[in-house]
Amino acid sequence: MSDIEFREGEYGEKLLAVEPGGVEAIPEADRHGKPWNLFAVWTSPNLEFATIYVGALGVFFGLSFTQAVLGAILGNALGALGSYFLTQDGPKYGVPQMVVSRSAFGKVGNILPSIANAGAAGIGWFAVNSVSGAFALATLTHWSNLVCLSIVAIVQVAIAFIGHNLVQTVEKYLMPYLIVVFGISAIIVFTKPSVASPESWHLPGAFFLYVGAVYGYSAGWNPFSSDYSRYMPSNTDTKAAGRFAALGLLVAPSILEIVGIAAVNAGMHSYGANSNPVGDFTNFLPGWLGKLVLLGIVIGSICANVLNVYSGSMSFLAMGIKLKSHHLRAVTAVVFGIGGFALAHWAMGNPANNLENFLLVMSYWIGPWLGVVAADKLIRRGRSVKHLLFVSRENFAGPLAFVVSVAVSMYYFSNQTWYTGAYVKTHPHIGDIGFAVGFVVAFVIYYLLFPVGARHERASQAAVEAQQ
Repeated sequence: MSDIEFREGEYGEKLLAVEPGGVEAIPEADRHGKPWNLFAVWTSPNLEFATIYVGALGVFFGLSFTQAVLGAILGNALGALGSYFLTQDGPKYGVPQMVVSRSAFGKVGNILPSIANAGAAGIGWFAVNSVSGAFALATLTHWSNLVCLSIVAIVQVAIAFIGHNLVQTVEKYLMPYLIVVFGISAIIVFTKPSVASPESWHLPGAFFLYVGAVYGYSAGWNPFSSDYSRYMPSNTDTKAAGRFAALGLLVAPSILEIVGIAAVNAGMHSYGANSNPVGDFTNFLPGWLGKLVLLGIVIGSICANVLNVYSGSMSFLAMGIKLKSHHLRAVTAVVFGIGGFALAHWAMGNPANNLENFLLVMSYWIGPWLGVVAADKLIRRGRSVKHLLFVSRENFAGPLAFVVSVAVSMYYFSNQTWYTGAYVKTHPHIGDIGFAVGFVVAFVIYYLLFPVGARHERASQAAVEAQQ
């Protein structure tokens, strides 16, 4: 009997057919796609207003232009690095990223990061991007925010409901429009006076706070890296797939975040409650271009959220949910879309504060998750974990390292309006280094505990084989 659960049903390269199955491995006969496809998959979702606003946070935190630019590039580079390695799991195993995570966490222990990612992507990120898309559509049409939010959400969920092939096609064919309109906008923003703020070369705590926020945005994509490479044939050049994914995740957000930094220095003010940041940004632009950019912001939010809803549903199913439905993933996508819509409606009241806090919270759990996964990959030294992904086995080192590192990083090192960590209260100059602490602590704990867990794993596997 095979250790792998393969997805049933024919899908191939059909564009409008609803993708069958859930998180099962993709059969080799159904594999298709090329590594370069991943550049569009990770470029289009980052050509959106939320990316511009993440850049703006650097100036709001008090950084100079150069400091903010360096922070944006560093945060995105760290996120892209994770994407490079994790994307390679897709062709190898044919399963979503949170199923590969079972190698380090075990089947039950993996429920913890799966819940975190399902909520963060399918609901949290869906809300963040829907807000910017709704603001743009409202500014363009003068319809109410609620009507515009409803339209944007319905389109996003419909694409994610249909599935993988349509998602990839949407990213591919909308990318040229987004590149052109945001490229022209970038040129115009940089012609404004006072784009660069006065320079000071010290690195205050605000720098680390900003890097954490940027990293939370960029690394937010890491837990679904293999979701969009798992359909590629098993003989795909996995390093090429990783490079194209990482390039999209580094270049697009870095450029738009720098545009956001420049726009604030040129006069875009900080946003308070009941503001419309999208409209404020497009006031910089000629009327005709402003309208095209507003449409681009709507399109960009759609490109981002079809990934969030799709992968949010994948993460939910990676918890081991079993329901008798041929279209289980599609139905789950609708449920997450409804939850994300409700959160987006609430978040529209204060977009600035809610986005900043959300980005930092994202980094608090993703840092520890990546630390565990990185340690597991280092220890296994490239050996296949295919036989571990669908069997009933546990690895207590993973969930223990994850829980401890999340608790330590948040309790001592978080720095935001929702909560200030114990260490930060007495050392406020340190900013927010929760994501870095979480990664290191999780990596070390898992690395030290793995030998004990491995013995338990081998004993459990031997008992199962004896019963068979």
